[in-house]
Amino acid sequence: MTARQAARRRSGDNGHAAADRLWMAGPASVAAERDLPPLEPELFINRELSWLAFNRRVLEEAAEPANPLLERVKFVAIFSSNLDEFFMIRVAGVCRKIALGVADPGPDGRTPTQALSAIRATTQALLNEQTAILCGELLPALARAGIEIVPYDALDAAERDALAQRFEREIFPILTPQAIDRARRFPHVSNRSLNLLVSLRLPSGARFGRVKIPATLPRFVPVEPPGEAGERDESPRRLRFALLEQVVAAHLERLFTGAEVLASYPFHLIRDSDIEVDEDGDQEGDDGLTLMATMRESIAQRAFGPVVRLAVDATMPEKVRAWLVDHIHARNRDLYVVDGPLGAEHFAELHGLDRPDLKDPTFVPARVPAFMPEPGQAEVDVFEVLRRGDVLIHLPYQSFDAVVDFIRAASVDPDVVSIKQTLYRVGKNPPLIPPLIEARDDDTQVAVLVELKARFDEENNISWASELERHGVHVAYGLTGLKTHCKVTLVIRREPDGLRSYLHLATGNYNAATARIYEDFGLFTARADMGSDAIELFNALTGYAQPERYRTLWVAPGHLREHFLDAIEREIEARRRTGRGRLIFKVNALVDRTIIRALYAASRAGVEIDLIVRGACSLRPGVPGWSDNIRVVSLVGRFLEHSRIFYFGNGGDDEVYLGSADLMERNFDRRVEVVFPVEDPVLAAHVRDVVLPTYLRDTVNARQLEPDGSYVRVAPTPGEAPFDAQQWFLNRNRALADAWRAEREED
Repeated sequence: MTARQAARRRSGDNGHAAADRLWMAGPASVAAERDLPPLEPELFINRELSWLAFNRRVLEEAAEPANPLLERVKFVAIFSSNLDEFFMIRVAGVCRKIALGVADPGPDGRTPTQALSAIRATTQALLNEQTAILCGELLPALARAGIEIVPYDALDAAERDALAQRFEREIFPILTPQAIDRARRFPHVSNRSLNLLVSLRLPSGARFGRVKIPATLPRFVPVEPPGEAGERDESPRRLRFALLEQVVAAHLERLFTGAEVLASYPFHLIRDSDIEVDEDGDQEGDDGLTLMATMRESIAQRAFGPVVRLAVDATMPEKVRAWLVDHIHARNRDLYVVDGPLGAEHFAELHGLDRPDLKDPTFVPARVPAFMPEPGQAEVDVFEVLRRGDVLIHLPYQSFDAVVDFIRAASVDPDVVSIKQTLYRVGKNPPLIPPLIEARDDDTQVAVLVELKARFDEENNISWASELERHGVHVAYGLTGLKTHCKVTLVIRREPDGLRSYLHLATGNYNAATARIYEDFGLFTARADMGSDAIELFNALTGYAQPERYRTLWVAPGHLREHFLDAIEREIEARRRTGRGRLIFKVNALVDRTIIRALYAASRAGVEIDLIVRGACSLRPGVPGWSDNIRVVSLVGRFLEHSRIFYFGNGGDDEVYLGSADLMERNFDRRVEVVFPVEDPVLAAHVRDVVLPTYLRDTVNARQLEPDGSYVRVAPTPGEAPFDAQQWFLNRNRALADAWRAEREED
């Protein structure tokens, strides 16, 4: 960390002053100008503890007997991966506050030290639950289903001999034994790595060594039944595996020859990985290259952040734990004890096994009817479709191919003069990159804003940004002090009556892989006012434009929070005027204090409020006199509920908005976000009358937030069958596509 970055962290300045100058944003918070109730500590649920409650809901899916067995294992892996990233970012932030001596209480009344204590207790309990589910339920169930994770000590002699041969061929050459003594200090332990601490006896005395378990090798080592090695074409057959760390531990004498191996203990490390980018532009030259170089340097520093979690095997003695904590420069508060496999995110490997009987049924996303060709038609003219009206797609139930086809059509159309797009997380092999490269010629301007600061996707985005630049695409790298999180594609086409804008706006990323598992919405439109707003937006993103206001879009930073507060106040006024008031929000997180205060005010005025919040929710529903009219539910299921939907009853003149922004301070103040209206009355009615009520009916994936901060499963009313919203959407969209196709075939 540079001295400048350290000073920023001490002062609380994250380099956003430049962003404030670039955008005519107005005040970051307008709460002081409005008559909003105070937010007492007892009305605010701690954000970190609320997130841990969300991850507990993920773990509950692993414990759900109705889920297919390998899907349950997958949820264990997701829980573990989620927890790692939570510590790398959120817990690391709390630890930094403690290190800086910050003792001021947060909105919930806890100081950073008190918050960390509560996080630690909750996390240890969750790790205990994870172990109980994994070892007590899932591993025995897998063994009964023919997938056995065999403790090394339980293998017979023939199986051990086979593993010894595999160890010599495939594992031993990769391993690096590291001695720890006066001449060789404790080695650096990389983030998220699984390791063995080895207790040794040498002629000179007792010593410790360390062996890193290679992440390049599968965690599960096949144990071939005697006489069947290589007979993998037999199906079905039992699959038996040993854990890689146990195989390594059994052969440590090959690594530490000349020493007696007394014992070995697995441990797993998590470091502070929150990148702090110096964006002051002190270096001369191209700012984009400077930012890219800065990001590369910052990514490299991520591996050396302070320890924020040390998980050790329960067999490690207390004295050894204390020695390890001291030598990796951790603290006792960072220590967690696990009586089971560490690094459980690797259990995702088992989901890749060819056992469809133990997984969710496969499905093919339905094609979007508006973009399906008529009989005898080779392809659809997407621009003609959009001139006739807007198109709304719902992922993953409908195919992401609609987005790819839109970009491809623009890339080969000789009348298209400009393509502009924001890219936040594009994935490993994005199908959108080749059309953007193909579109680049003397007659077509292609501009792409690649957000280099997308957390944990930085290296991938740097790679694709470089690839686009090599092919002559104009690439921008975001704004100083801000992350560009909005999802927007703008196509300008020359037509007989002049230039026309075609637009795609979305709640989720341009990522074909996650589009099959993340639930999101996308809107295609040729509306002139929205197109004009998109032009202004891109001018601000790639140039120095400073738009005062947008016509239809709600944009952050700037007036996004103000738009929400205005809309909530209109709902309060409508309630007073007509006796009706209705708000329904579907988001990933609700933690912005000003919005929470506004929702409390609306509830006290009698507005009926339903909040569908997948993750952290700091609002406390059902508190008498404060939130009697607010219900909060969270859906965790097969697909990741990722869309953001905002419905305002507005006294009968209702409004529906979709967008990229969650209701969090960072989305309002430190990100470029776009929330956009669904203006087509048919599409708006679909969201209002079909989508949102379907989510609110769910009694399979939904949990309801109680006033005490706990979550309880939503049960069907007596006499009603359980209702799964995700399965309903899947069935409905498949049926609609099939019906459309059958109707055209009859004609």
